[in-house]
Amino acid sequence: MAGLLGEFVVSLDDKGRLRLPAALKGQISPAVNGRFVINRGFEKCLTMYPYDEWEQVSAKVNKLNTFVKRNREFARTFFRGATEVTLDGADRILLPKLLADYAGVGKEVLLTARNNVIEIWNKDTYDALMDMDSDAYADLAEDVMGDQKPDQE
Repeated sequence: MAGLLGEFVVSLDDKGRLRLPAALKGQISPAVNGRFVINRGFEKCLTMYPYDEWEQVSAKVNKLNTFVKRNREFARTFFRGATEVTLDGADRILLPKLLADYAGVGKEVLLTARNNVIEIWNKDTYDALMDMDSDAYADLAEDVMGDQKPDQE
């Protein structure tokens, strides 16, 4: 699957469901058949994996040596609250309440797609996290990517 891309503001309905935008749904492999797994992400967001991606990521976690305490702690935290969800006929997903509470998700939700996952954010939390001036962004880029060599043509 090619990497997912985009940011989308959506609303939760009164039952805690969000509609997957058509532009995002169109990027997801039909082989997934509307199946996803949502779990706790980093920085108080949720991470939604297309089911095929979830299988790959969870297989990596399941290969960790469980005789190592840090591995057990990570695996427990990673799988905590992980829930399989399926798109309904109106392309909606019901967010599990426990996970929605963890991320502080309210009426307005921001979906951000990167790599092969979709992050689900409280829009205000995401906006505050991403409030970075251009100089700070340039410094971050240098720290993270500065040792990368340009591709040769």
